[in-house]
Amino acid sequence: MFQCGRGESAFWQGGLGGRIGMSLLSARLKAPMAAIPILCFLAGLLLLVAVLLDALETVVLPRRVRRHFRLTSWFYRLTWGPWAAIARLMPEQGRREAFLGYFGPVSLICLLALWAAGLIVGFALVQYGSGGHLKLSGTVPGFGLLLYHSGETFFTLGYGDIVPSSGFSRFLAVLEAGLGFAFLGIVVGYLPTIYSAFSRREIEIALLDARAGSPPTAAELLRRYCRCSTDDGLDRIFAAWERWSAEVLESHLSYPVLSFFRSQHNNQSWLAALTTILDATALVLVGIDGMPNEQAKMTFAMARHAAVDLSQVVAATYDPHFSDRLSGDGFASLRQSLAEKGLTLSSEGDAEARLASLRAMYEPYVHAIARRLRIALPPWMHAKKTPDNWKVAPWDDRIANRSAGATAAYRSDDHF
Repeated sequence: MFQCGRGESAFWQGGLGGRIGMSLLSARLKAPMAAIPILCFLAGLLLLVAVLLDALETVVLPRRVRRHFRLTSWFYRLTWGPWAAIARLMPEQGRREAFLGYFGPVSLICLLALWAAGLIVGFALVQYGSGGHLKLSGTVPGFGLLLYHSGETFFTLGYGDIVPSSGFSRFLAVLEAGLGFAFLGIVVGYLPTIYSAFSRREIEIALLDARAGSPPTAAELLRRYCRCSTDDGLDRIFAAWERWSAEVLESHLSYPVLSFFRSQHNNQSWLAALTTILDATALVLVGIDGMPNEQAKMTFAMARHAAVDLSQVVAATYDPHFSDRLSGDGFASLRQSLAEKGLTLSSEGDAEARLASLRAMYEPYVHAIARRLRIALPPWMHAKKTPDNWKVAPWDDRIANRSAGATAAYRSDDHF
């Protein structure tokens, strides 16, 4: 039998064995490398589905989505907390409210940018996983260049420095360019819709200034409308606010970002207006001598529905230790204030207990929304008389002082 010497044996072991070992090592290294494009393709596909589904549910679907994980919900939960924390560091109320007022519009722009970035990255991952792209030099681009190519395709720049060379890559390029146009259409159509709904909401809030004071209170609303010759005046205002509550519920369910949009004046808000209407209708339901309550029942039901549903939209949480807006002494003062205008709360049974029962139906929800959105709730009645917003202007002191011997009729107030 042929036998190798020690040197020849070492040569064959070092040569053939080494080559076999290197081949096995190379195969092991190539297996994970070959799996990377597949993983990138799947990750990109998953990202595209998540972004498109979230944009569809936020912009197109006209109803609330109960799915726990959504990009939009995740985005607002992560951004609103730090924004509100920064606002708490501002001692001046005017600046704090102005800073909080920026969040709604800025978050809307950032959300659109997040969707665009997600689609660009998702298409880049799918393109990288599928391959089939060439540079003008004939070389295959890496992921960084494919990310750039995805961006220029999404925004339809089309420089042509990276060319899809396979049928599937060409399909991806056409699909991404089409989604880019669709995204531009979303931006053009979505923003006017948001601001149109915001405008409709704010019109009634502005009208409430002369009807219920600034900030509005239930006692002031009832006191001012008791001067009407008939009870139809209060029923008409309740009917208008029943419709307003329904519109706010519909628009804020369809476009949750509206909840973060602040009103034009610091002492007004959609939540304060909703709470005022709930307070006023609750008083009428408790019973005011000679005043019908049929319309108040319907308005209370609609407003309470809006408060409950919108507390879920803004991810508010129940606080068992929320402050009491109307103590026993406060109720006595409220009864006396209404009596001064001829509005006598019903003496049948315990009026305070009946009012407390109605308050328990909505106050936990409005308190939770107020804590979540950093909005001040209105009192049941003003401790001292405050001027309405329409009575306060920055030139009042100068105009009054211009007359000889005249004193300022009104004091300027920073309600803007």
